[in-house]
Amino acid sequence: VQLQASGGGLGQPGGSLRLSCAVSGRRINSGSMAWYRQAPGKQREWVATISSNNSPNYLSAVKGRFTISRDNAKDTVYLQMDSLKPEDTAVYYCNFVFDKAPWGQGTLVTVSS
Repeated sequence: VQLQASGGGLGQPGGSLRLSCAVSGRRINSGSMAWYRQAPGKQREWVATISSNNSPNYLSAVKGRFTISRDNAKDTVYLQMDSLKPEDTAVYYCNFVFDKAPWGQGTLVTVSS
């Protein structure tokens, strides 16, 4: 199983980025998927989950700014990040909520003016 996150880069405070996570080797359609992030010098933390019936949940710090979605046909999970803040700077990863796959390399998001 491989998890390939992409779409990161330099974002302006107040700006937007859209992350994608392409999953290969395992279908995502039957399980909940999540995004996580790891800021410099900190432990990895959960950011958002989307259930198999498309019900989302968010870390309070990103609620109202981030939107998680999924495309089961493409085995891809997305994270729309709006109203970016410097504290969103981190490497972002996706994974299955249960029976996690090996972590991918993630995608770096840097929010700075």
